[in-house]
Amino acid sequence: MIKIGVVGANGKMGSEVVKLAISDPELELVCAVDANNIGQNIYNDVYIEGDLEAALKIRNVDVVVDFTQPKSVYENVLTYIENGVKSVIGTTGLSNQQISKIQQVSDEKNVGCFIAPNFSIGAILMMKFASEASKYFSNAEIIEYHHNQKKDAPSGTSIKTAQLMMKNNNNFKLGNCEETETINGARGGNYSINGNGNIQIHAVRMPGFVASQEVIFGADGQILKIHHDTINRECYMSGVKLAVEHIFKNNNFVYGLENIL
Repeated sequence: MIKIGVVGANGKMGSEVVKLAISDPELELVCAVDANNIGQNIYNDVYIEGDLEAALKIRNVDVVVDFTQPKSVYENVLTYIENGVKSVIGTTGLSNQQISKIQQVSDEKNVGCFIAPNFSIGAILMMKFASEASKYFSNAEIIEYHHNQKKDAPSGTSIKTAQLMMKNNNNFKLGNCEETETINGARGGNYSINGNGNIQIHAVRMPGFVASQEVIFGADGQILKIHHDTINRECYMSGVKLAVEHIFKNNNFVYGLENIL
């Protein structure tokens, strides 16, 4: 039995993790933290708590699952590690520098931490397919679509996709003419690392979407589109459980669900 703490327990994703922990016989919900509805009994005398560090010290938590906000997630992760609590992080918005620092502290303290921009198996396969296609196409762009309450842009999934693509191709703008934007941002954001990559990422925010992404590859005379749609948030839960089970048994740092599939 893995004892689960959920941080961001009242949020849309956090609520799904709470349901998972309640319904799965291999998991036990022992802690719930959120800034809202403090004191609410959400299940079997597990109450919403507002003080994260105090909750970690009091509750016997094996693994914390964090779906909070981009502005707070970095400090949250450091708090988990400093308190010797393993964590699975689904909140996006962490910078490359922050992820590197988290990995460093995780390794130093020997406390497992699993960060995943996306927990959908289909989305992970979409990223793998895009990475493979990058070997054969000179041009590519990413369009990601999310609901209009998502605060960070572009999505962690699109950034992770771009990183995987760049492992197989260091320039996705071969042959493009010199461009001029008559409206700032019309071409989206250019994702590159040390001058490599050059992948345009376009972020759409609109009610009606949950999460979708399309990677478009172009070459002379042909277009390849790799598209994935998330219909509801339940689809993430199988990936969340895989991450929880892995980090419960291991003390390593992991970035990306594809590393354990």
